[in-house]
Amino acid sequence: MRKVAIQGGLGAYHGIAAENFFEEEVEIVPCITFRDIFTTIKKEPNTIGIMAIENTIAGSLLGNYELLKENKLPIAGEFKQRISHCLAALPGQTIHDIKEVESHPIALMQCTNFLDTLPGVRIIEHEDTALAAKDVAEKRLHATAAICSVRAAEIYGLDILARGIETNKHNFTRFLIFGNKWIVQEIQLNEVINKSSIVFTLPHTEGSLSKVLSVFSFYGISLTKIQSLPIVGREWEYQFYVDLKFSDLERYHQSLDAIRPLISELKTLGEYPEGRQSEL
Repeated sequence: MRKVAIQGGLGAYHGIAAENFFEEEVEIVPCITFRDIFTTIKKEPNTIGIMAIENTIAGSLLGNYELLKENKLPIAGEFKQRISHCLAALPGQTIHDIKEVESHPIALMQCTNFLDTLPGVRIIEHEDTALAAKDVAEKRLHATAAICSVRAAEIYGLDILARGIETNKHNFTRFLIFGNKWIVQEIQLNEVINKSSIVFTLPHTEGSLSKVLSVFSFYGISLTKIQSLPIVGREWEYQFYVDLKFSDLERYHQSLDAIRPLISELKTLGEYPEGRQSEL
């Protein structure tokens, strides 16, 4: 069974996405933080990592881009997981008994319309959706509910008081799967590589970014995402995290060679197949 390190507990969306990506049951290694995922892989090199990189409502997780760059573990693939939240509490509780709701800040933000229907209920931020459900169950927190996945509610023996409580029903999180090179090669066996994630820095000169984008356009490379981050210690200079999509791998590599004279630094975070999207 594949061993996959995730941020969060059993029943977290990271684990659900991992199972959907591999289309099989996996052994989940829970980690407290995203950085802990990389620490786990260093200790157990055959472990695979999965990490959220962006959400269709909350946007990008900027710190996770930096973790990928720092740790130099290549991306093996991606998966776009539909995020559907439920409200779960101890058996026997009703929605009218609930005085407090716990969950991850992003999950709380994604359920604002539903939470507005619970006047007087105290909202408490938690480090993880699944761990919030675990706390409610193990600490026997009466009058407290967790916003979590249906899977988490089932794992921890909670009653589901409401389903599908996210405000936007087109709520997806994009997860990246990564690991050591031999793991990536095994995952990508017989796959068609048509997407990549790169990061580059630019000189602080007029039109520097537009020149790079023109090169990609010339080679028929599509940009599916571009995200700028400031470079610490270098005022008003930025690094650009870019996702590229292409149909010709050789033309893609030629485009990278063509932009090298225009940029200060280039790192490839991964070349991988475009990911599937879950229905639920």
